[in-house]
Amino acid sequence: MVKLNKIYTRTGDDGTSGLVDGSRIPKHSARMAAIGDVDELNSALGLAVVALGESEFTADLIRVQNDLFDLGADIATPGEDFTPSEMVLRIVPSQVTWLEDRIDAVNDPLPPLKSFILPGGSPAAAAVHLARAIARRAERALVAAAHEGSINPQARIYVNRLSDYLFVLARRINNGNDPLWVPGASR
Repeated sequence: MVKLNKIYTRTGDDGTSGLVDGSRIPKHSARMAAIGDVDELNSALGLAVVALGESEFTADLIRVQNDLFDLGADIATPGEDFTPSEMVLRIVPSQVTWLEDRIDAVNDPLPPLKSFILPGGSPAAAAVHLARAIARRAERALVAAAHEGSINPQARIYVNRLSDYLFVLARRINNGNDPLWVPGASR
């Protein structure tokens, strides 16, 4: 269990952040950018949870928020060994499989897409679309971080599936009545 007695430590005043193994890296590194994007994604999901209220999908999003804390810890744990343990959090294939199962279940009753959709519809769907866009950025940040050092491949796969899940979830929240893109409508 995490225990935080003091919020500020002054250790980052020099422009570095600490990783799980105690090492320090620049706050501008690709790894820290990925951690920050995952944190922003989690915050956007919090907004979506509030917008959804008591919904059949609220528990899913709260589960994802917990997974995103695991993901942040995974990214903050350098090394080549991606085996989880009691002391090391890693994204694992079962978390990806859960997302794939949810994508299929949420998408099943929706009509096939006949056009690109505009992010919006209802406030809750718009919040989920915003989280989806941030998930795509987090995925790009993870790919960039993997060029600087080792990143758990399951972490990248998880974020990729998460953006797909958020896309179909936004459509489902809108009951398939999504605002559609009309190419060239403003010409």
